[in-house]
Amino acid sequence: MDFGVVLQTNPPAARTVQLAQLAEAHGFSHLWTFDSHLLWQEPYVIHSAILNATKRIVVGPFVTNPATRDWTVTASVFATLNEMYGNRTICGIGRGDSAVRVTNGKPVTMSELRESIHVIRELANSRPVEYKGATLQFPWSRGSELDVWVAAYGPMALKLTGEVGDGFILQLADVDIAAWMIKVVKDAAAAAGRDPESIAFCVAAPMYIGDDWEHMRDQCRWFGGMVGNHVADIVSKYGTEGDVPAALTDYIAGRTGYDYNSHGRAHNDHVDFVPDEIVDRFCLLGTAEDHIAKLEQLRAIGVTQFAGYLQHDNKEETMRVYGETVIPALADQVTAKR
Repeated sequence: MDFGVVLQTNPPAARTVQLAQLAEAHGFSHLWTFDSHLLWQEPYVIHSAILNATKRIVVGPFVTNPATRDWTVTASVFATLNEMYGNRTICGIGRGDSAVRVTNGKPVTMSELRESIHVIRELANSRPVEYKGATLQFPWSRGSELDVWVAAYGPMALKLTGEVGDGFILQLADVDIAAWMIKVVKDAAAAAGRDPESIAFCVAAPMYIGDDWEHMRDQCRWFGGMVGNHVADIVSKYGTEGDVPAALTDYIAGRTGYDYNSHGRAHNDHVDFVPDEIVDRFCLLGTAEDHIAKLEQLRAIGVTQFAGYLQHDNKEETMRVYGETVIPALADQVTAKR
C-alpha cells in the first residue's frame, strides 16, 4: 500500500513546501493539494516548488476539474513539470466543486469529464489528440507520463471511473462503503473490457494520531461536512432509495447548507449535523495501532493507496508516527536471512 498526504495551499507557500519535504522524509510516496484558486493559493506554482525541493515524491491536485482551466492548459502544466523534474506528477480530477461553485459555476457533465480526461491524458503523455476539431500535440514534449485518477461518489461517476480512469479516488474511509464503491468501479471496468486490477484505488480521509477522541473528532468533523456536500448532490439526483448505500446518505438529513468560506477547515461552523459515528467511520483517528487496524481492512478490500488529509493541529506528529510505525507496519516484510 502506498501513502499520500493531502495539503491545502495556505500561505505562506514555503510552509506547504516544508510539509511536503517532511512527508517525503517520513516515507510518503504522494503529495496532493487542494485545487481551488480563490480559497487557496494556485497549486501548480507551489507544485513546482515542491518538486524542486524533493527527490522522489509524486505530486498532484486533489482534485482539479475540467472547468477552471482549458484542458490543454492543464495538460501543458503536467507535461512541463514532468520535463523539469522527471515524471513525478499525477492528476486527480472530478467534475468540480469549490473551485467552480465559489465563482457561481456548476460542475461539468459526465460527458465533459470523460472527454477532458482523454484530452489531458493524451497530451500530457506526449501523444496527439483530437480537440475542438483539430489534432493537437505538444511539439516540445517527449516521454512525459501522466496517470489520471478520478474522484467519484455517485453511480454514473463510479461507472465512468471504471471505464476510463487510471485510478479511483474515494474521499472517505468507511470500509463498507469503500468496498461497495470499489466493486462498482471494478465491475464497470470489466464490462468495458479493462482489467479491473490495473486500476489504482485511493481512499482519502483525515488522519490524526492521538488519544483525545473529543478533540480529534472536533478537528476532523469538517470532513463529514465536505463529504455531505457531495452526497447532497447525489441525493438530489437519485433520492435516498437508489443504489447508493444508506450509510452514506442518511446522515445528511440534518444538513442545512454549506459555506465554502469554511471549506475543508477545522472549526468549521456548519457541520454540527455530522455525528461522532460518521467522523469515526469516515476518518482515521486514534493511536498508531488504531490506524494500522483500519488500514489493514482497507488494504484487504483492494485499496492501493491511503491519502491522509492534514487539515488539523497535529500535522507533524501525525506524519512522524506514520513514518516510524504505521507505514512500516503495512509494508511488505523482507527477511534478511532464512
